[in-house]
Amino acid sequence: MQIAITFKNIDTSENIKRHIAEKIEKLDKLLDNQGEATAVLSVEKFRNIAEISITGDRLVLNAKEETSDIYSSIDAAIDKLDKQIKKNKEKIKTKRTKNKEKWLSQPENIVKPDQAEQEIKVENIDYKPMYPEDAVMQLDIEESNFLVFTNAKTGRVNVVYHRNDGHYGLIQPNI
Repeated sequence: MQIAITFKNIDTSENIKRHIAEKIEKLDKLLDNQGEATAVLSVEKFRNIAEISITGDRLVLNAKEETSDIYSSIDAAIDKLDKQIKKNKEKIKTKRTKNKEKWLSQPENIVKPDQAEQEIKVENIDYKPMYPEDAVMQLDIEESNFLVFTNAKTGRVNVVYHRNDGHYGLIQPNI
């Protein structure tokens, strides 16, 4: 995780930097993807303020703490971020589980083996080499939803189709 630390009205200290880095690395293990962290440490009169933001896993998490000791401010802010990460992870997990249960509870979504054989219609097609532009013209002539063809440039099987927005789409395999 990339960590940026800013000091305001306080002398920079390697011990503080190391302390923040250790704490944030523990939080990084909770995230699925690499994230970024910014920490702003400041002193105003007798208050030591730690503001820490973490961006990662499509989340932006913020925590701010004020105490009389900079280390306890950092620890309290890290604890808040830890709770936020765990809460969001649980929320995502619960949402996925509910959607899966909802989808499986609908009888039309469950295909039984004997039904699958009855409902699948197999249609053999002949496809010929052509350029994608020619395939689009052929698709308009045939008035079908899609056209399977061999791309004359690559020699691979492609599919051209009508998109919902009125334009055309091209499906081609990765090389």
